[in-house]
Amino acid sequence: MSDHITEIVVFTFLFVLVSGMGFVASRWRRADLASLDEWGLGGRKFGSWITWFLIGGDLYTAYTFVAVPALLFGAGAMGFFALPYTIVVYPLVFLVLIRLWSVAHVHGMVTPADFVRARFGSPTLALLIAITGLVATMPYIALQLIGIEAVLKTMGVTGDLPLIIAFAILAAYTYQSGLRAPALIAFVKDSLIYVVILVAIIYIPARLGGWEAIFGAAEKKFAETPAPGDGILLNANNQLQYITLALGSALALFLYPHSVTGVLAARDRDVVKRNMSALPAYSLLLGLIALLGYMAIAAGIKPITTDGKADANTVVPLLFDQMFPDWFAGVTYAAIGIGALVPAAIMSIAAANLFTRNIYREYLKRDATPAQEARVSKITSLVVKVGAVLVILLIDPQFSIDLQLIGGVVILQTLPAVALGLYTRWFHRYGLIAGWAAGMTAGMVMLYNISNPAINHAHFGGSAFPLAKLGLDTGMTIYAGFLALLVNLVVAALVTLAARAAKAADGVDGTRPADYFADENDPRTKPVELSGTH
Repeated sequence: MSDHITEIVVFTFLFVLVSGMGFVASRWRRADLASLDEWGLGGRKFGSWITWFLIGGDLYTAYTFVAVPALLFGAGAMGFFALPYTIVVYPLVFLVLIRLWSVAHVHGMVTPADFVRARFGSPTLALLIAITGLVATMPYIALQLIGIEAVLKTMGVTGDLPLIIAFAILAAYTYQSGLRAPALIAFVKDSLIYVVILVAIIYIPARLGGWEAIFGAAEKKFAETPAPGDGILLNANNQLQYITLALGSALALFLYPHSVTGVLAARDRDVVKRNMSALPAYSLLLGLIALLGYMAIAAGIKPITTDGKADANTVVPLLFDQMFPDWFAGVTYAAIGIGALVPAAIMSIAAANLFTRNIYREYLKRDATPAQEARVSKITSLVVKVGAVLVILLIDPQFSIDLQLIGGVVILQTLPAVALGLYTRWFHRYGLIAGWAAGMTAGMVMLYNISNPAINHAHFGGSAFPLAKLGLDTGMTIYAGFLALLVNLVVAALVTLAARAAKAADGVDGTRPADYFADENDPRTKPVELSGTH
């Protein structure tokens, strides 16, 4: 640790400064935080710039900062799947999110499950959507600790206490300030990351002999250590996996409750539209971040090994430690650490809102007041963070990464009810429930049957499902979540046809066509309590 005093001081100073901003945020745009609209959605009044930083800070996390380069470091071209998916996602969700914003503001909806409850008149389906969101979000919160943990390891800081303190501070200011805290911190977080990456992309290649030397070193490494799917180019067996993983990840991204939370906090439809147009700028940033993996190869970085296991997530912090002076390395570590605070805060708020609106209010206290809802959400956000810390402390971090992988497969199963539901009620509620169950089962079975000898996992070893396991004579793989979604849609359609033929009672649609086009100044756009008769 003595070799990293300067880095630790700079990291601690910036971390404490940003945490202080989190507490001060409760006074920013002062309002009564004893309501879910104010605490959990920032009053639904964020403009274009705040929303841009908030959503960007939410989607591009500390785990992205360390995991995407680590994937390129270990596997090569496959790691670039994150680029096309963040490019195609915004045109796709543009068609969905403006409709969700409108109907949510007309009916005072806070979560995706609120919408499903009103749209399909099914408490059971809404409960499944809420539980799915919670299950998919929990490991995602835990993974924000991976970024902080990688930085601490690089600085020689060991033990669990620093991680616990970091999340205790996060829990405190999120409890006090709600969504305003990550919204305010996002400005600092994104600014730091942009500065770090722009400096790194110019300075590090100059020290390593240029891009030709960097790509040459990566090509040499993969040529000397051949492994199926590894290399600076895709091969015939992993191209389908690459395409389906990119598309599946794009479809899943804005199904996560925390992504929806950032959108519903926007002031009007135009704010959502402008952000869907501007957010691809982050894809350029992500591409530059990914290249850090190849730079680490050229720099000869060796991941830190703990208990005989190499932690690939440490390659970026180690690269910064080797390339930059101590004071700037401290700044880069702070960028990664602070990059964990924004998404972790939003995710915990989104998870708390799901529990409050779709479990507590629906099944435990149907007459809950706005103040009671806000109080329950605040307490639940604390419980969620404690759970995230326990995941890291009690479970092998490598397995926690697999849990996030499972989260993507899980959240995709909400697409028919949430995304398609914004355009059509053709699917019967029984069909959607059956499709969800079938897709979830298929996804879990496929993930269970994926092994990864490299990390000594016989099950849940990745997302690349071998088509050979379906009896096909091929070495190709496919993203398990994409295949599970297809099963979901087919079963949902078949059960819907059967339910229509049997004239099974369908739920009452609590929305109207005009609700999906309402804007800020529309007289219908106001918080309205969801009716228990929906």
